[in-house]
Amino acid sequence: MTSMDDPADSSHEKAEEFKLLANEAFKAHKFSQAIELYSQAIELNPQSAVYWANRALAHTKLEEYGSAIQDATKAIEVDPRYSKGYYRRGAAYLAMGKFKDALKDFQQLKKICPNDPDATKKLKECEKAVLKLRFEEAIGVHESERQSVADSIDFHTIEVEPQYTGARIEGEVVSLEFVKKMMDDFKNQKCLHKRYACQIVLQAREMLRAMPSLVDITVSNGHQFTVCGDVHGQFYDLLNIFELNGLPSEENPYLFNGDFVDRGSFSLEVILTLFAFKCMSPSAIYLSRGNHESKSMNKIYGFEGEVKSKLSEIFVELFAEVFCCLPLAHVLNEKVFVVHGGLFSVDGVKLSDIRAIDRFCEPPEEGLMCELLWSDPQPHPGRGPSKRGVGLSFGEDVTKRFLQENNLDLVVRSHEVKDEGYEIEHGGRLITVFSAPNYCDQMGNKGAFIRFKAPDMKPDIVSFSAVPHPDVKPMAYASNFLRMFS
Repeated sequence: MTSMDDPADSSHEKAEEFKLLANEAFKAHKFSQAIELYSQAIELNPQSAVYWANRALAHTKLEEYGSAIQDATKAIEVDPRYSKGYYRRGAAYLAMGKFKDALKDFQQLKKICPNDPDATKKLKECEKAVLKLRFEEAIGVHESERQSVADSIDFHTIEVEPQYTGARIEGEVVSLEFVKKMMDDFKNQKCLHKRYACQIVLQAREMLRAMPSLVDITVSNGHQFTVCGDVHGQFYDLLNIFELNGLPSEENPYLFNGDFVDRGSFSLEVILTLFAFKCMSPSAIYLSRGNHESKSMNKIYGFEGEVKSKLSEIFVELFAEVFCCLPLAHVLNEKVFVVHGGLFSVDGVKLSDIRAIDRFCEPPEEGLMCELLWSDPQPHPGRGPSKRGVGLSFGEDVTKRFLQENNLDLVVRSHEVKDEGYEIEHGGRLITVFSAPNYCDQMGNKGAFIRFKAPDMKPDIVSFSAVPHPDVKPMAYASNFLRMFS
């Protein structure tokens, strides 16, 4: 029998074809498609470490770090000398902020490729990150003993130099005139004075701190209410949302559903604009916490670096404190449940359980608060592990039960890039909305927002495309080692 007739050979050839198609899809930034094609290659030939490692990279591009780690681990099992397996897994651990796990992989990589300058460089960066982390842990104060930065700052004492020509807050009140001038300055890449930045953040903190963990919103008959998803530091796209749908006001209220910052390099402009509208008119804008409103994410994905660069170190702490005051979820007219991530690993969670969460902390690694911020829907029923490595995946049955038990009609969530800016799933009971078009300047997706009009509160979804922005790349302020991988 010739080798041509060997079924193993022909399936390996077919697998190679799938791999080449997958590589093409990957190059075109069609990462979900690439994953499907790599999966077909793996089915035909699970003994190729390359296929597993390539699929791991595609998962990384979709921020599915949990799946990336699983695939890279599989590549290493298939071929313990395959350097890219350690490389991909180390990169995914870094992206999750698991520096110590990443360090082990880069040490292994260095053993396999002792003369590779790239491996050496990445190991050094990783060692630096772990040392810094150990140092911070050593000098760190326990949450309960830490003094509040916000309580120690009086913005009145910050001098405004006579040559400052930017937006100014007269007295204590943030006016619409001020917000418009500030947005215009931001549009022209001018900074807001530290005094006013401080005033906005402190006033926003007071308002957010007084709110419950689950906020009930009433939309009166004939009025509309707009829900936006992740904006991720894409300030020029935020301005475009306001162009398309009007500025936030009591007559035109908005809810921004988390992930205001990180990745996009105009995160400070975004968060100061949203906070300023909150100060101007508390019922014009509602803000929900996302998984990126946290210290560990901000350290890696750019917000911390951006705040240090545009304001100062003390503001990093100040924002971290205010992010801990953000509510976790909202209910519109007792019908629509809006949350950044998704639902829970246990049945029977009531709205009263969410109201009872003590949210004034960094997001924990498990439990209700973690799941609200991190979970994702899945197409099949039941529950499964999260592709992200945090939270979980939940099916249509979970959504249906949660809505029935709480007498609700719809779940609206964000947290995931969608080609059209939104996706309707779970038999129409769940909508994902994402408001950062052409995410990270490379995904080619549209953004969307949802308008609800009382009394029927049916979702009216508007998609929009990205607008140009100044030539500052996404992740420009991200941590060194993460930039090395992007």
